[in-house]
Amino acid sequence: MTMSPMSSKKELSPEQHEGLLKILKARFEKNMNRHQGLEWANVQRKLEAQTDKLWSLYEMERTGGEPDVVGHDNKTDDYIFYDCSAESPKGRRSVCYDREALESRKEHKPQNNAIEMAAAMDIELLTEEQYRELQKLGNFDLKTSSWVKTPASIRKLGGAIFCDRRYDTVFMYHNGAESYYAARGFRGLLRV
Repeated sequence: MTMSPMSSKKELSPEQHEGLLKILKARFEKNMNRHQGLEWANVQRKLEAQTDKLWSLYEMERTGGEPDVVGHDNKTDDYIFYDCSAESPKGRRSVCYDREALESRKEHKPQNNAIEMAAAMDIELLTEEQYRELQKLGNFDLKTSSWVKTPASIRKLGGAIFCDRRYDTVFMYHNGAESYYAARGFRGLLRV
């Protein structure tokens, strides 16, 4: 499926809609360990009823996130999608943490920041806890790292946190929020 850049109208063409559903269904069926006890037909029904969420999933896919269902919230009846790409999504790397961090750089500014990119896609950054839950489903970020939602107390002091997996262990680290690296992006989540 050809993925075109974000459009301002947040709607998919019939071809994009159909192509994305095929990709999501195939990924769902290939990775049943991520969502044991859930059925694709129920997920698809929810997706068909909320086409704005399909647009966000399309953007997650287009930027290399490989979104997949990782759970179901029985209270809200929401299906929870995380970026499940083996490494931090390629189309979301080399970004600092947020707008304030981007503006603080005097030179060599990155093209974007994680918080605003996620907001433009209508998704949320994973928290450290959610990131650790994802790592129970497989081995992710063995060569890359991913910004995670940073507590306000840390951000207020100029820092931001990121996670990765090394030595069969999930690590949480800190960095200046203005930092960016070719191997650091962010992972998102979407509730449908």
